[in-house]
This record gives sequence, C-alpha cells and structure tokens, in this order.
Amino acid sequence: MLDSFISLMAFIVTLGLLITVHEYGHFWVARRLGVKVLRFSVGFGRPLWRWFGRDGVEYVIALLPLGGYVKMVDEREGEVPPEDVDRAFNRKPVASRIAIVMAGPLANFLFAIVAYSVMFGIGVPGTKPLLDDPKPGSLAAAGGFQKGDLVVAVDGLPTPSLSAVMLALVERAMAEGVIRVEVIPDCDFHCAAGGSGNGGQIRTRTLDARAAPELSGAALVFDSVGLTPWRLALPAVIGPLTSGGAAERAGLRPGDRIVLADGEAVSDWQQWRGVIERHPGQPFAVRIEREGAEQTLELTPDARENERGQRVGFIGAMADIPEDLAEHSRVVVRYSPLKAIGAAFEKTWEMSWLTLRMLGRMLVGKASLDNISGPLTIAHFAGQAANAGLLAFLSMLALVSLSLGVLNLLPVPVLDGGHVLYYLIELVKGSPLSEAVQNLGQQMGIAVLLLLMGLALFNDFSRLLG
Repeated sequence: MLDSFISLMAFIVTLGLLITVHEYGHFWVARRLGVKVLRFSVGFGRPLWRWFGRDGVEYVIALLPLGGYVKMVDEREGEVPPEDVDRAFNRKPVASRIAIVMAGPLANFLFAIVAYSVMFGIGVPGTKPLLDDPKPGSLAAAGGFQKGDLVVAVDGLPTPSLSAVMLALVERAMAEGVIRVEVIPDCDFHCAAGGSGNGGQIRTRTLDARAAPELSGAALVFDSVGLTPWRLALPAVIGPLTSGGAAERAGLRPGDRIVLADGEAVSDWQQWRGVIERHPGQPFAVRIEREGAEQTLELTPDARENERGQRVGFIGAMADIPEDLAEHSRVVVRYSPLKAIGAAFEKTWEMSWLTLRMLGRMLVGKASLDNISGPLTIAHFAGQAANAGLLAFLSMLALVSLSLGVLNLLPVPVLDGGHVLYYLIELVKGSPLSEAVQNLGQQMGIAVLLLLMGLALFNDFSRLLG
C-alpha cells in the first residue's frame, strides 16, 4: 500500500513538473515575441485550482495531469478585440510561430541537461564494467570475450561503468555491424580499482550485431549477446531491508544467514536469489542462523515483472556485502562543474538520438512494440526511482523529459512537431494550408495518438497482470 502511494505521488510530481516545464517554454517565448497569453494550464478537464496573475493570465491546475496547454489570443479560435489583434498568435510571422511551438520540447531538453549536470556534478555511482565468463555458444563467446575483461570503450566511446557499456551496446547494435569492444583482460575488482590488468594492455573483442537478436533495451542487451557481468561470490547473509518488504514481514533481520530455502541447502546469495525469484507470491520455509542458533521462518516473496516480462519474486532485502569488496566494485562518474555541463549536453544528445532511433526501429518492425509504456509503467518506475534516492529520481526525470521532447517533435499533427511541419509548408508555398487539410491532419493525428495510448495501456496492463 505504501509503495503504491509513493508511486502515485512520484508519478504526479514527475508529470506535473515536466508538463509545467514544457508549457512554460511555450509561455515564455510567446510573451517575449509579443503574443498575448490568456491561460496557462497544467492538466486537462475541470480546474482544481485557478487564479489570475497580475499579468492578466489565468493560471490553472486541472483534474487530469496527462498534459497541459497555453491558450493564446488567436483569431482562428474566436473574435479578438481590436486592441489585441496585433498580439494574436496567427498574426505573427511564421518564424515566430515556429519558435513558440518549438520552445516546449526545447524546454524539456534543457531540463534534462540541467538534471544531468547536477547528477554529474554530485557524482553518479555505478558498477565497474567487469565481465565474467560469456555464455557458451553466444555472440560474446564467438567474439573472444573472457572472464576478467574490464571494458574500457565501445567503438571508441569510453565506458566508465557497466550501465555505460549497456547503453553503448544498444546504440551501436542498431547499426547492425561489427561492434569493437576494448578491454583490459585478466582483471578483477582489485585490479579494476587500480586501472590495470595484464600490465594494462588493451585488447579488442568483437560483437557481430548483424547476427544479434533484437537489442531493444539496456536491461536485455547483455543477455541477448551472451555477456555476463562479474558475479561476486557473496555469502547468503541478509543485509539492509526495505521497510515493509516481504523479508521484514517474515521476520528476517540484517545479519541472518540463510541455511535452507524450500528444502534446498543455500551456499551463496545467487542461489538464494534464484529460490526467491521462483516463488512470486508463494510461501516457502526458510531456515536461518541467527546469533549462533537456527530457526525456521515462513517467507512469501512479493511479485514483480523482470526485464523479460516474466513474473518473479522479490523480498526487499540486499546482500550483506563486505565493505572492502563493495568499495572495489563501485565506480563514481563525477566531473568539475564545467565538464559536468558538457557531459550533460552529450548525454542528452545520446539519449535523445537513441530514443528517436528506437522509435524508427519500432516503426519498421525491427523493435518490439512492447517497448511502448504508458502511465502505469511510468508510475511504477517513478516510485522505484523515488525510493532509490535523489540521483535515481533525477535520472528518471531527465529520461522522461527528453522522451517528451523527442515525442513532441515528431511530425504528427496535434503534436508540436506537426504544427512545425504546417508552418514549414507555409514558408515554402507562401500561404497556410487550407483549414480542411489542417483539420484532416488533426483528425489523423488524434487517431494515431489514441492508438498509441491504447497500445501503451495494453502493455501496462499486460505487465501488471503478468
């Protein structure tokens, strides 16, 4: 119940903030270019709160937080008082109208840049990109990957963390060529801390993306090509617990060592995790050792969907990782303030381009439509990010913000990109498109958006129901 409440609040904050940023972009540029603004609304439908500013603008927070709008004086939408005619949107030059329409998506990109700048300035924690044995018969095995490879670059792009490797592989795999991966071989976490292995000699491994299955997400890319992150041989000892999670409800405490689970002797954390994942929502007996004495508890894991869409169990407990080992496995990507801004611009461009290319692949059938997510999935990940801390929540906000920016720039009538398309046609032909053509385009755009929304909700409920 608490997790659902946190997800709902995180979802409202996420959409409310990013919609406000988007609409403020339109609002700010419109006023700077001499257009009179009548209303600034976050949300649609019945107003929950409204007030009039000294600037004469009506500010509204409405019931449905799934969008927003800036209402401007426009002769196409009704009679305009003579004193406001020169301030009507439709009377402004085409370049001004394009600037006003483009300002919303650009504000979303700017927000992402600011969020990434803060993250890189604080320092983004991650896991060192160290690999274990590749899966037999996989593309990684064919490419010469070995246990102890420390990945330092993918096609020349530096990869300071495991997540950076995953994203680089997803982006490079779309080109459907041979990916060159630079590694330092014969390494471990201790050598990774010092940045050297095998004398620090860099070697090149390859992944033939032409033979790769669909690589539609960073969470699945390693499994698709057969790469395996280094697995720490951790003892099955309970570490920090999530408040209200299944582990805490069952009576588990930090420091408990798992002896038996569902009648199976447990030797390490990986095995223990496997038992948990096989029992979503299903109770089983757990024998633990606590302060030298053994006792048996009943544990019922909660259920969630993993990266492959499978229903698995989880209990809200982390492994008790020895501090020295944990320190060697971590990496923090941090920059000076100026470099953080540069890295943020680069990150925003990379993620925006990746989003656009993924949409293109879905359009031509090279990526699954299952990747389209709706409000329920966004709420779920917003809640997880909020629970994970400020940096995770900022990362999620930045990703959703730039996704909104990319989507709104698509040349689909109703979206900002569709309006820009109309204005560019007007520039070329010297006059606006006829109202009949524009209305037809609007109807087609609404139909496309309704189909996408229906598909997104279908995917959401499919994940929810397993």
